Amino acid sequence: MKKITLLAIAALAISFASCKKDYTCTCTTTYTIGGGGTSTTVHKGVTKGQAKASCVNSESKDDDGTTYATRTCALS
Repeated sequence: MKKITLLAIAALAISFASCKKDYTCTCTTTYTIGGGGTSTTVHKGVTKGQAKASCVNSESKDDDGTTYATRTCALS
């Protein structure tokens, strides 16, 4: 009975471990003067947290603080 309990606990612990797989980060850049584009980055063999940390939204600003580009990203 103890062996079955230990095996069940071990199986449960393994099921909660972080899975490493491939994630795709798709970013769309929009410029205030018009135009833009889309870029895609594939993060291979990482955890979701690692992929999410590098797939971030951002803004680019001029020296006077005016935003000239916005980057919006989504992880899938």
